[in-house]
Amino acid sequence: MGKPTGFLEFPRRGPAYRPVAVRLRDWREVYEAQRDDEVAVQASRCMDCGIPFCTQGCPLGNRIPVFNDAVYRQRWDLAAAQLFATNNFPEFTGRLCPAPCESACVLAVGDEAVTIERVEYEVAEHAYALGLPVQRVPSHESGRRVAVVGSGPAGLAAAAQLRGAGHAVTVYERADAIGGLLRYGIPAFKLEKSVLDRRIAAMVDAGVTFVTSSPIGPEGTALASLQDRYDAVLLAVGSTIPRLIPVPGADLDGIMPAMTYLEAANRAVATGTPSPIDAGDRHVLILGGGDTGADCLGTAHRQGARSVTQIEILERPPDRRPADQPWPTMPRLFKVTSAHDEGGERVFATETIEFHGDGRVAEAVLRHLDTGETETVAADLVLIAAGFTGPELASLGLDDPSVRTARATLLVDDAWRTPVGGAAPVFACGDAVRGQSLIVWAIAEGRSAASAIDGHLMGETSLPRSVAPYRTSW
Repeated sequence: MGKPTGFLEFPRRGPAYRPVAVRLRDWREVYEAQRDDEVAVQASRCMDCGIPFCTQGCPLGNRIPVFNDAVYRQRWDLAAAQLFATNNFPEFTGRLCPAPCESACVLAVGDEAVTIERVEYEVAEHAYALGLPVQRVPSHESGRRVAVVGSGPAGLAAAAQLRGAGHAVTVYERADAIGGLLRYGIPAFKLEKSVLDRRIAAMVDAGVTFVTSSPIGPEGTALASLQDRYDAVLLAVGSTIPRLIPVPGADLDGIMPAMTYLEAANRAVATGTPSPIDAGDRHVLILGGGDTGADCLGTAHRQGARSVTQIEILERPPDRRPADQPWPTMPRLFKVTSAHDEGGERVFATETIEFHGDGRVAEAVLRHLDTGETETVAADLVLIAAGFTGPELASLGLDDPSVRTARATLLVDDAWRTPVGGAAPVFACGDAVRGQSLIVWAIAEGRSAASAIDGHLMGETSLPRSVAPYRTSW
């Protein structure tokens, strides 16, 4: 611990947002830069707490007090060595993770937590800027070949780990660019795509092969073909079937899953062309109060929506940790993102019961659950951000119920191996196994599955195993 009294002397202070009027005119990330001395002050707030519950709160087991101490001393090399030892992609988690580590911070018992997520971001950015190692390069070649299906954070983490262990790794992605939801699901104002491209370039330099526009299943390369050509196959295909709202009028034009809208917007930003699904001058209704809904909110603002209303069926969360969600668990609290600061209306304890329109949606009928009253609001673009129900197993040719759980996710044993038969074993990890979850869990599962695959191929492994599968029974 660099400064024993830091947590007593300094308040929590994250980076400032760029002015709303400025940032709504572009798609760049929303934060102003912090000076190194300001970051060091924030790292100095890390306490000598004895038991680092933050490390236990992080699925990756990041050595948070250690890299905080190094940042306080401005030893970016030491901080990076510690952080990259447990987290393949701190440049992603430092931007996108909801930080369960901060919920478990001991300082948060009676004060505001250390800005762990932002310190992580700074460590990653300094590592790239200083030319420090950000990707493990193999010291030998194992002669074994592994196919990874899916290039989201779970698939990329597994690929990075397996390549570091000396295996020849090929990542297959059905989209036209690598990254999964990081590429087309997360708006650039949260993750500029140059950050993703920088990481992919580092993995290519280390010897990972990427193949895009390559769906696996009945409409593309058969899974059995991969099993014939590789020593192991890992399915990291995510949870991508959207949860829809079966109410009258839900089939009207202008009502769609949030990811349909976000993908169109992200592709438009990437190509510099107009989006085919544009919120400009429309009354936008977002159904869902989570991060995806907030992503839609910020995107609609930048497209010039006439109005934006975000509906949440649950009651407004409390501002402070409730008694039934004690420290160090991650509580459900009222969250204000950069997109909420930009405008729009938030409505809680409300459900959508009907849509009206002549071919295209024009109105939505809402019911306020606290009073039972109904209300009709203008809505000519409705985005359903209600989460996902599971992976698209049928598209992989995996229709057999024996490979699925009761939650319609892929079934794995305690070594991340599925019951899928064939020439080579098939493993699975990430949201395809856990169901939709946090980016930090995806990375942790990708790393752990890589450890299991390495152990299977070589008889033993030195790769760390961060977590166990969410479901371990057959």
